Amino acid sequence: MPWAEPIIARLRAGERVRLRPRGNSMTPRIRSGEAIALAPCEGEPRPGDAVLCRVRGSCYVHLVKAIQGHGDARRFLIGNNHGGLNGWIPRRLIFGVVVAVGEAAVAELLGDESQREK
Repeated sequence: MPWAEPIIARLRAGERVRLRPRGNSMTPRIRSGEAIALAPCEGEPRPGDAVLCRVRGSCYVHLVKAIQGHGDARRFLIGNNHGGLNGWIPRRLIFGVVVAVGEAAVAELLGDESQREK
């Protein structure tokens, strides 16, 4: 997805990024247009983590629902906050993890950076 490529590039460069995802698949945890902060996903995502990921060519800010396998064969089940599932993906397709939700929390975490739309 073109909207996600600059964000993914910044996360891969080690930056934290402010984003306002659209859609209702993550309500009430993340409302459409609500500010979130993403950090590079270092280490293993855990079930319940909201992540920026790519599933079958589409990018989502969705939840890690389950983990299966070990080592390079480890896979992550991605889905929304309403029980819908997107599918299984390898770790390399998880780019960032949500570390703050809401304007005040994002501003506190990112400081002056949060004033710039990303």
